[in-house]
This record gives sequence, C-alpha cells and structure tokens, in this order.
Amino acid sequence: QVHVVESGGGLVQPGGSLRLSCTASGAVLRDYSIGWFRQAPGKEREGVSCISAVDGGTVYLDSVEGRFTISRDRTKNTVFLQMNSLKPEDTDVYYCAASTLRELRSLAASRYSSWGQGTQVTVSS
Repeated sequence: QVHVVESGGGLVQPGGSLRLSCTASGAVLRDYSIGWFRQAPGKEREGVSCISAVDGGTVYLDSVEGRFTISRDRTKNTVFLQMNSLKPEDTDVYYCAASTLRELRSLAASRYSSWGQGTQVTVSS
C-alpha cells in the first residue's frame, strides 16, 4: 500500500494562493489515481479534485473550478494542488489520497484506499 504525505498548507489571506504537494515513499505516484479532499471538524469529507493515472484526466468540485488546478510532476513523483483566489470557506484540513484504479475520475472518498495525515489550510484576514 502506497504511503502518501501532504505538505504546503498554512495561513493565507483571502484572495491569496497556496500550493499543496502530495508525495509518496516507496512507490511511483504516476501509477495511481490521486484525489484531494478536505474536511472540517464535524463535517463530511469532501472531494476537491482528482487526476487519473491512465490519461491525466481531471475532475473538480464546482466551487473550486477555475480557482484550483491539480497536476503531476513525474520527475518529482509529486501531485500538486494549486489553489488561487482562496476564500475563507476554503479553510479545512486537506488530504491527499491514492487509488490503484488507474482510470478513476471520482471525488468519492470510498474509491481511494491510501490516505495521508492531512495539512491545514486557513484562509483568514
């Protein structure tokens, strides 16, 4: 089972940007479909974006479409989530997750088997 680790969270003002990174140890991330999720205390985990392994196809949550971009850097074995025009409602713990389903394009958390520990994103003035 692949072990994924998130990084890049922090505190940013509304309208600002952050880039989250998802890396893996002992595995090649290009062999996995990767999803980014977020969750606030007491709320359900919400799918934000995903990228498939087979063709790089992407899916976005409606509320982040046009502001967030998911991408792979194969040389660095990393998947990024570039987040621009951040809003206070984007404040959450963000999780990276991996699936062995190479054609997966889904924001359903149940489709992913390996999860990181999360990184906090806080958007506040």
